[in-house]
Amino acid sequence: MATLRLFQVFLQQLFMVVVLSELAVDGQSLQVGFYRKTCPPAEAIIRNTTTPYILEDPSLAAPLLRVQFHDCFVRGCDGSVLLDSTENNETEKASGPNQSLRGFHVIDAVKAAVEEACPGVVSCADILALVVRDAVFMLKGPFWEVPTGRRDGRVSIDSEITENLPPPSSNITRLKTSFKSKGLSTKDLVVLSGAHTIGRSHCSIFSDRLYNFSGRGDTDPSLDPKYAIKLKKKCKRGDVTTVVELDPGSFKTFNKDYYKVVAEGRGIFQSDAALLDDNETRDYVISQAASAVSSTFLKDFAEAMINLGNIGVITGTEGEIRKRCAFVNF
Repeated sequence: MATLRLFQVFLQQLFMVVVLSELAVDGQSLQVGFYRKTCPPAEAIIRNTTTPYILEDPSLAAPLLRVQFHDCFVRGCDGSVLLDSTENNETEKASGPNQSLRGFHVIDAVKAAVEEACPGVVSCADILALVVRDAVFMLKGPFWEVPTGRRDGRVSIDSEITENLPPPSSNITRLKTSFKSKGLSTKDLVVLSGAHTIGRSHCSIFSDRLYNFSGRGDTDPSLDPKYAIKLKKKCKRGDVTTVVELDPGSFKTFNKDYYKVVAEGRGIFQSDAALLDDNETRDYVISQAASAVSSTFLKDFAEAMINLGNIGVITGTEGEIRKRCAFVNF
C-alpha cells in the first residue's frame, strides 16, 4: 500500500518536476547529480529511507523543512544545525528557537543507510536538502532537482541563532532585511512563507497576538476578529501544550491554501500578517489566494528552495563529510 500511495503521488505531481540538468550555482561546484559517479544509489537510498517515516507521520515534513531553513540561515547550508552540543560548546540545537525542532532521527537514519552503501561520500548538508525535497513531494508538493556537492561545517554556536533567524513576530521590514542579507529576494520571502501550509504551532508562540499585543491586554487588530475568538477557545492564557494548524484542515497537503488564510487575516504569526504590509508580497498573496488551476506556487516554491539551498555553501576541500550528522569527525 505504501508503494502504491507513493506512486500515485508521483503521477499526480509529475508535471511539476523542475529539470535543472547539471546546474552550476553561483560559481560554486554544486550540481545536479554530483554523486552520480561516487555514490550512484545515494538519492534512491535517501528517498527510500525517508518514505516510511513520512507515510507513518506526515506531520514530520514541516519540521524537516524548518530544520533546513534554520540551518541555511545560520552559517549557510552546512549542516551545522544537526550538531549536538558538547561539554565545551552549546550548538545551534541548544538555542531557544531550535529546541522545538524535530525530525533529526530521520536525518540520522538516512545518513546511516547512505554510509553503509558509500562510506564518507555524501554530506549531511546534502542529505538534509534531499530529505526535505522528498518529504515535501510526498505531501503533494513540487519535485525539484537538488544541486548537491555541499560539505559539512565543523562549527555550530547557539548564540548565532538570534542574530540570523527572523522570529515569528517579525514585521515586513525585518523579514525583507533578513532575507536580503542571505541573498534571497522579496519573492523568495513570500514564496518560502508558503511552507506554512503544512505547519503547526504551539499556542505559546503567538499568544501575545491574542492576549497582549501592545502590552495592554489587547488582541492584534490585524487578526480577523472572528478567527481570534476561535483561537482563544483553543489557546487559553498560558497554554504551552496545545498545537494549532497554520493552514486549518490542510496541513497534511502541500498547496497554496496558506495564501487564502493570510489574505483573510487569519495568518497565525505576525510574520504571516506582515506579508500584507508590502506591495510585492501582498500582490503575491492576493494573486495566489485568488488563482485556481493557474497557480504558480508549486513551481515558485521549487525555485525558492533551490535558492535557499545555495546560501553560504562550502564545497571542494572545505569542511568535511561527517560520518555521523550529530558529531564532527575526529
